[in-house]
Amino acid sequence: MNQLFRRKNYSATDTSTNLLRVLGVWDIVFFGIAAIIGAGSFSSLGEAVFRGGPGVILLYLICGFACGFTALCYAEFASRIPTAGSAYTYAYASFGELIAWIIGWALIMEYSFGNIYVAFSWSDYFTSFLHRIGMHIPDYLTCSYTEAKKAVMNGSENKELLNAWKSAPLIRNLKVIVDLPALVINGLITWLCYVGVKESKNFNNSLVILKLAVIVLVILVGFSYINTENWTPLNPETHVASFMPNGFAGVMSAVSGVFFAYIGFDALSVLSEETKDPQKTLPKGMIISLVLCTIIYIALTLVLTGMVDYRKFDGIGDPLSFIFEKSNANVAWMELVVSFVAIVAITTVLLVFQMGQPRIWYAMSRDGLMPEKFKTVHPKYKTPSFATIVTGIAVGVPILFTDKTFILDFTSIGTIFAFVLVCAGVLMLPAKEKIKGRFHLPYINGKIIFPVIFIGGLIAFYMWQPEFFQNLMDWKDPKEGEFRASIFVFIIVNLILCLFAFIKNFSLIPLIGLSSCLYLLTGMSHENWFWFGLWFALGLVIYFCYGYRNSKLGKEFQKD
Repeated sequence: MNQLFRRKNYSATDTSTNLLRVLGVWDIVFFGIAAIIGAGSFSSLGEAVFRGGPGVILLYLICGFACGFTALCYAEFASRIPTAGSAYTYAYASFGELIAWIIGWALIMEYSFGNIYVAFSWSDYFTSFLHRIGMHIPDYLTCSYTEAKKAVMNGSENKELLNAWKSAPLIRNLKVIVDLPALVINGLITWLCYVGVKESKNFNNSLVILKLAVIVLVILVGFSYINTENWTPLNPETHVASFMPNGFAGVMSAVSGVFFAYIGFDALSVLSEETKDPQKTLPKGMIISLVLCTIIYIALTLVLTGMVDYRKFDGIGDPLSFIFEKSNANVAWMELVVSFVAIVAITTVLLVFQMGQPRIWYAMSRDGLMPEKFKTVHPKYKTPSFATIVTGIAVGVPILFTDKTFILDFTSIGTIFAFVLVCAGVLMLPAKEKIKGRFHLPYINGKIIFPVIFIGGLIAFYMWQPEFFQNLMDWKDPKEGEFRASIFVFIIVNLILCLFAFIKNFSLIPLIGLSSCLYLLTGMSHENWFWFGLWFALGLVIYFCYGYRNSKLGKEFQKD
């Protein structure tokens, strides 16, 4: 049992690696923007706006707030442990091997499944752009089999999906429906990650500059078409104008789509062994990119909800081009420009995620928890070559039989869970010597401040939404019952945190990060938790069948 929770010691001065150190601060910032500003702004933003209305801006602020404190915790770990592996490596140092495996398994889910969603989004924009310039790919080659089948079974009005099912050729009794553009872009990005991080860096930086320029253009042009009445639409039941027409529960129901927009920033920490002076460079790059992206998301959400009634975003996968369509602002040239740049933007997200996944496998293999083949470094390109190829396959195969909605929820819950453990891990770290030029997480004693903030915030929320608390124990309500139950658990867990903060003098910053991420989990449905549990059950089977027996730390433990 002790082996399961034995921690691995890392040296902050050990920066030796087989990988090339070529990344500077602004390279990290650009990789951060590449990962964060992509599918979240060009695709999932539409679904989030439809669910939460203009009030979804609050959720972006909450997520940005939570991710900001989480980024500080990542930065603290990165300054102490300058090796590849991200939260997996950090968990190994603070919690021990079993929790490290769980986090590593969660990150595999985040990057692999996240890139499946991003590949689908890339395909949507690519085929939409081709359609706008007069080119057409058969519908049965632009969506997944599962997506088309669900559309038929659920009586969807989506003409493309229905036509895909109707027109698909048959091989015996099986309809040939495959998202070809998604498969092709996955293959190309896998090749780019295989040939080297330097090449990936140069490609990424040039695309990010183009992407930012067009996003600024969208915001500037869009502001001139804003109708402020769209920010306070009528509630469909009470017919009262409100910033949150579907209530606060409606805002929180958009948490998967909103949080998906932020999950890219933690991928930066897997680049530690390819970063110059990682103890200083990584923390700066992560924090700068997160602040910039939060500001951009808030501005974009204001533009979208101000230009178009939030209810029109139902099922819209390309919201930034949608607002300029003939039925809305009717700016044809912007519609075309946004469609093209969305392809560029989502390509950069694919690149960062596809770089992150192999380095998780690389780190786990180096510790003996994965087969040794995963730590193979290409003699010429100096990249984790075998792991990169396996990543391409792991992303490509599910594209054939899954759909976007399932992937979006599945990815978000795993990522938030990883963030929770990173923030909790920082609370367990011993004090360190301050070295000039390196990042140091400021210590603010949370003994009194955290209980005051949490309990004070609870009272303020009660004053704002008293009816919510009056019905807090009504968990059978079909619309809000599940959310109320989650909030009840959230309150109990945070009261326990208040007690431990008082007893242990915990640091305030990781406490706030932990509490914020726990709050984001309250927006997840029971279906999310069910599939999340199945994924981790599979991971534990693999760990005890292979990782536990082959762990290098475990073998050292047995020798002792």
